[in-house]
Amino acid sequence: MPLYDYECKECGYRFEQRQKMSDAPIEVCPKCGGTVERLISAGIGLIFKGAGFHATEYHGAPSSCSLGSSCCSCGDKSSSS
Repeated sequence: MPLYDYECKECGYRFEQRQKMSDAPIEVCPKCGGTVERLISAGIGLIFKGAGFHATEYHGAPSSCSLGSSCCSCGDKSSSS
């Protein structure tokens, strides 16, 4: 279900509401009872969840890694930021 953003015209309260696309838009502010307007947002692209894409897909240091087996993805503790 999509997540919609709303803003109250009277008090300025902004909130999100998860609704079906077929649901009617919310019209009343939950804080003050004023009129709300559904906002147009850019939405969200792709979200990676879990232990990490790089960590789960690349095991060990790449052969071209000169820092050895302990940098960022390979685990190098000698590299400084």
